[in-house]
Amino acid sequence: MSRFFAASSSESESSEEEELYSGEEAEKSEDESTSESEEDDSDNSDSDSEGGATGVNRFLKSDDEEDSEDEEVEKSTVVKSAKDKKFEELEGTVRLIENAQKIGDWTVISAEYDKLNRQLPRLIRDNDGKVPKLYVKTVADLETLVNETVDKQKVTPKKMNALATRGLNAVRQKIRKLNKEYETDVQAYRDDKDGFMKEDEEIPLPAPTKKSKTRETFADGQQLDDEDDGGWEGVGKDGRAVRYSPESILKHLRSIVEARGRKNTDRLEQIRVMEKLLDVAVNDYQRIRVLLTLISTRFDLTSNSGNYMAQEQWRLQVYNADQEFSKLLSVLEANTNIFVVENGEEWDDDEKLPTIEENKTFRIPGSMVSFIERLDDELTKSLQQIDPHTADYIERLTDEASLYANICRSVIYVERMQKATDVNAPADSINRVIMRRLEHLYFKPAQVVDILEENTWKAIPQNLDSAITPRSQKQDTHELVKVLTNYLFQYSEGIIRARAMLCQIYFLALHDHYYRARDMMLMSHLQDTISSFDVTSQILFNRTLVQVGLCAFRAGLVYEAQNSLQDICGSGRQKELLAQGVQMTRYSQVSPEQERLERQRQLPFHLHINLELLECVYLTCSMLLEIPLLAQTGSAPDLKRRIVSKTYRRMLEYHERQIFTGPPENTRDHVMQASKALAAGEWQKAAEFISAIKIWDLMKEPEKIKAMLEAQIQEEGLRTYLFTYAPFYDTLGLSTLAEMFALEERKVAAVVSRMISHEELAAALDQVGKMVVFRKGVELSRLQSLALTLSDKASGLIESNERTLETRTQGMPNAFERDRGAGGRGGRGGGRGRGGARGGRGRGGGGGGAFQGVMGKVGA
Repeated sequence: MSRFFAASSSESESSEEEELYSGEEAEKSEDESTSESEEDDSDNSDSDSEGGATGVNRFLKSDDEEDSEDEEVEKSTVVKSAKDKKFEELEGTVRLIENAQKIGDWTVISAEYDKLNRQLPRLIRDNDGKVPKLYVKTVADLETLVNETVDKQKVTPKKMNALATRGLNAVRQKIRKLNKEYETDVQAYRDDKDGFMKEDEEIPLPAPTKKSKTRETFADGQQLDDEDDGGWEGVGKDGRAVRYSPESILKHLRSIVEARGRKNTDRLEQIRVMEKLLDVAVNDYQRIRVLLTLISTRFDLTSNSGNYMAQEQWRLQVYNADQEFSKLLSVLEANTNIFVVENGEEWDDDEKLPTIEENKTFRIPGSMVSFIERLDDELTKSLQQIDPHTADYIERLTDEASLYANICRSVIYVERMQKATDVNAPADSINRVIMRRLEHLYFKPAQVVDILEENTWKAIPQNLDSAITPRSQKQDTHELVKVLTNYLFQYSEGIIRARAMLCQIYFLALHDHYYRARDMMLMSHLQDTISSFDVTSQILFNRTLVQVGLCAFRAGLVYEAQNSLQDICGSGRQKELLAQGVQMTRYSQVSPEQERLERQRQLPFHLHINLELLECVYLTCSMLLEIPLLAQTGSAPDLKRRIVSKTYRRMLEYHERQIFTGPPENTRDHVMQASKALAAGEWQKAAEFISAIKIWDLMKEPEKIKAMLEAQIQEEGLRTYLFTYAPFYDTLGLSTLAEMFALEERKVAAVVSRMISHEELAAALDQVGKMVVFRKGVELSRLQSLALTLSDKASGLIESNERTLETRTQGMPNAFERDRGAGGRGGRGGGRGRGGARGGRGRGGGGGGAFQGVMGKVGA
């Protein structure tokens, strides 16, 4: 240290230098890291290069350092005042409240409202004792929302959860109490909202500051001139300014795309950034790129969620995506040379924009078809989650019209893309979009489809037209479905083609074209290959099969209807097979993953087929077929028992075992009591029971259905009567039968003739005397029936013996030889006896050969 004292000129300088040196000496001794030693080396090299200052002089500031320090002061960033920071904090709190209002999160609203009131005293103090207008606007709108929500909860059966209700009540009480202090300002805002917010206070202009000669550097490393006033400026997470300008759009999009899939990625912040980028975009290429990334990011909000999106979340995200998708279609329709295709090349240069020539096709990577499919899927998920018995479901279902309009616009866009020769668009894109359009039409009545199509073409711009379904050709609903399905038959294959055929069959059956629907179902041969399709297509096949059965029932074809409904209704798993519910049995071993997948496949409520109506139709058809069959089997014991419906038989046997049966309460009770009355010959009573079922009112033209059922019951009652009482008649007049069953003699003669021709009735029809002549001696007695039964069992026993013998002897050629030499062994039979030629002892059935041994074993 003596050398520093020797070089000093005064005591003060020496003391200062000693402190400097001692501080540096201590720092060097304590810190042994490599990084700091490297810094010291760099400092030494700098000091040597600055003029060779040594000793104390190396710690003193030179003139050049003072000049550079002055320049750094001039280049300092803008410092915000405390007042500006407080108002920015106010704006952030208000923004959080508005976002929570959109999704109905009253817990967040309550917490942010408390925070807003804690900020208010400081804001009033900084605002010269006046309440900030943004605060007045927020509390006024919040009070209106609270009142509307409370009124809505009074009339809506679907209540909020406990947390949301607690938050709503807390906000309601606080607003009642606090808004009284600012009642004048709130009323002034409600009287004239725009005028109240436009009355700006005088803000003193800041003193002019010296402009920096350099340019500001922002968080992303981009440099912009101070004179540039375009774009957005915000504050990043690290507190530094972030500039959103047209030149930085591609850089921001690149960073957002690279952050997809990473943990702790704030997608809501990314969406806000892209909304700002969309506002500052200056050309269509930038808008297309921003919209493509923005829509994908909105879908990513729920990509990792195991549950379905709530209604509010869907509206906040996907509904906006729907609007953004329409905006994207509009931009692409305005630029006929720009196409969004899956095989487009990615633009890698973020510094400059690509050159787009007017007469040359430019491709941007993306998939419009995937976007429209995802929008459709998200709408389905939303409808699956909402309670179908509330007004929210109907309100949410109205969004299908806008989605269908976008699907039609997508069809027109993909058609134009397919016509472009140098685009190389995927061949199945148009098929996928048309299939989505068809899936929104096939289950609707023709009147609804006509209104939907009319409103859709009104929403589509006049300069757009489709080559497949032109605007000029006003097609009826049947022709429209036929055109769409024929296009898919011609240009698609595999699952899409099969689904198109099922949709057309369903549509034909829904509109009572039974024979066309039946012929298409039989010619498609889908019943042979449907097991190899995906689960969604199998569900559509089951729905189509059920709809064909209902169509046959409406047409009065009972046998065909029962055959179509047998596979679905006879299994007892209607809900599961039609994707209208999950049936969990007590001993079922279903993993949570399988149950989740099963629930994801459920159809929205407006696509459901009424299961009670389906069961009623199935049981009624089974009754009309089973009751005459039971009567025929009872009068002819030699007839083989044939069962049409095991489900119906079990229900009927259970009903007959009941000691006391009260009046019918549900659909099943009505059908069972009607069956009992029909079997007893009381067709009027059976018709009354069937007509009293209220579920028929859900079908089209219920009176016509009831009249058809009454005619069917009369005819089947006649057949049941003839089967039951034929052994007791020699002759029976047609007039008597016509009077008993309220039928015309001509109809009775037709029924009897059909029974005779099918060999169901042993009789002859005397057309001259108009009577039925029964043949006696044809029916077997009880003893004869038992003898025939015994004979059948004996023949079955012989066949069983022969099969057993062949198994034991393994098909040897001498199996049936009685003489097999001395001591030949027979089969293992009953007792021991003599067998063979020389009286040898063998095991046989009392001295017999092998055949008798087997008989002995079976007989034993």
